[in-house]
Amino acid sequence: MKNKEVLIIGGGLAGLTAAIHLSQIGFKITVVEKNEFPKHKVCGEYISNEVLPYLNSLNLDIAGLLPTTITHLEFSTSSGKIIKNSLPLGGFGISRFTLDEYLYKKAVANGCEIISDTVESIVFDDDAFTVTTSDNTILKSEIVIGAFGKRSNIDQKLNRNFILKKSPWLAVKAHYSGDFPNDLVGLHNFKGGYCGVSRVENDIINICYLADYETFKQFKNIDDYQEKVVSQNPHLKVIFEKSNLLFEKPLTISQICFEQKQAVENHILMIGDTAGLIHPLCGNGMAMAIHSAKIVSELVEKYFSKEIKSRNELEESYIQEWNFNFKKRLKMGRLLSNLLQKQRLSDVLMRILIIFPFLLPKIIKKTHGKPIILNL
Repeated sequence: MKNKEVLIIGGGLAGLTAAIHLSQIGFKITVVEKNEFPKHKVCGEYISNEVLPYLNSLNLDIAGLLPTTITHLEFSTSSGKIIKNSLPLGGFGISRFTLDEYLYKKAVANGCEIISDTVESIVFDDDAFTVTTSDNTILKSEIVIGAFGKRSNIDQKLNRNFILKKSPWLAVKAHYSGDFPNDLVGLHNFKGGYCGVSRVENDIINICYLADYETFKQFKNIDDYQEKVVSQNPHLKVIFEKSNLLFEKPLTISQICFEQKQAVENHILMIGDTAGLIHPLCGNGMAMAIHSAKIVSELVEKYFSKEIKSRNELEESYIQEWNFNFKKRLKMGRLLSNLLQKQRLSDVLMRILIIFPFLLPKIIKKTHGKPIILNL
């Protein structure tokens, strides 16, 4: 049996879930995370129920965090045409502030070491990694899992292809108080972007939207943009008028890239947004991050038990599993985004869905997975 030590770079949703999984089956886990806990993050904060069996298997008491139960979807075009439907699997609303803190405490309780620092370099040599942080801490590990999010300085250091391409997308997120149904997630298109609205714990409304930067930069500030562009969708106009901002100001993140990424680079096993980012309108990024943590953890366990014979076999197995579970979802997400960004095509799609409403759940299923089946 090899020395069961794994280094995880990034302590977000995917990284912490993998840390909890691996630590529960006897691995020594070190997580390097540059941010302190807890922290608000730009995120839709909706999780599909497909991952609940897996979370339960890790003895994670998500219900104890008092998430909202979400069973219905409403979708509108920028002109205000709307269609409503039930969600095939349903999901729940939970803030990253609350969930990440809970997972962090669980990982620490499991014996994981959490290092608050920034990774400066990752060197793979002689079948092992040497990772150096900004305070010159040197960490060595046979396996490194990359969970450093949508866009990181590490992506630049690794010369990943997507990081070289300029992305037009800017994301904005904030919490609000106000009137919005507990069981509903709203996805609303507007000129140059789309917006997700749903409740999370403590009666809070999460509003997160993706905007084309070329459209956004014409305005002086976020308030101006929300009033003159986002709120041109009549449904979003009502939501913003009836809601009160709970943050000092909205959070933003720029250069969000939906280009295809590689699940393994420089022998690092990438999970969550680091491996692939699905368009927010699909509402499934958090579930995918959690599921990817399960996939990588199970394969790493097989590698250390020598059921998987080599690093090459481990990497190929992970790429195959990633593609099998997520490649088609990511492709559908990109397709839907392109359709919705074109007003005429968007209106045609809406008319089709109004005439044939049974098609909407079928489209939703294309961006979601089936409930995870556990190998007991």
